[in-house]
Amino acid sequence: MQQASEYEPELLKVIWNNGGTALYADIAGALSDRGMEWTKNTIITLLSRLVDKGLLKTNKIGHRNKYTAVVSLEQYQTGQTESFLDKFYEGNAKGLVLSLLRKELLSREDYEDLKKYWQDGDRTGG
Repeated sequence: MQQASEYEPELLKVIWNNGGTALYADIAGALSDRGMEWTKNTIITLLSRLVDKGLLKTNKIGHRNKYTAVVSLEQYQTGQTESFLDKFYEGNAKGLVLSLLRKELLSREDYEDLKKYWQDGDRTGG
């Protein structure tokens, strides 16, 4: 999966939160609501990059583009996590978890939930 730049995920979040598709006006409005006053050129450039990376596709509606997410939030998160794990932990998930525990970024409750996940075989994420 192609990596998104620092700002591109903000656009993807807007599109995912809009049911997986959005027009430019929807995107610009949602960004503005979040206090992100980006120029039209910036938004269009970032959207074009996401299309080029295969993370979005466009459909023409009159003179406007409708942007549709090609990947789900879950697929994107998984791809980004795998990339991060490979880049910083050489694929060693245990090293990542140990870092989270050492810095107390993973709470005791989170740890117990994960332990239960593995013991019970609950792979639904519940």
